[in-house]
Amino acid sequence: MKTCVLILFMAFICQGFSRESLAAIEKRRFKAMMEMDTVSLNVLLDDDLVYTHSNGLVENKCDFILAVWTEKIRYESMELVEQKIVQKGKTAIITGIVKVKGKLKGKEFDVLLRYTDVYIKRKQWKLVAWQSTKI
Repeated sequence: MKTCVLILFMAFICQGFSRESLAAIEKRRFKAMMEMDTVSLNVLLDDDLVYTHSNGLVENKCDFILAVWTEKIRYESMELVEQKIVQKGKTAIITGIVKVKGKLKGKEFDVLLRYTDVYIKRKQWKLVAWQSTKI
């Protein structure tokens, strides 16, 4: 009985650490997007990334990083409003709301987005899918 309780307690503690690390990675990714830090984005994004913007545009990893680097899209601020993280083994699903300000092809935008993203853990957590919609 004591062993079962200890195992459950350790699983709870480890899951908490995973959620905290996933929240930190998500925050780091938002920061990299705002700072146009393409080196960090290359590390944080999976090679199989499918990034679906709220306007319906779909980009792969290369397209997304190139758009940030060339300032086709410029993220000026990303303010997290709410976030829920669910981890199932080596997959994590994050849902939330984020307020985003920036410029797309020079035109300013200020949107509130509900989003879902999926991270997979290879050697480290990497974003494999993002989809958002304006609310």
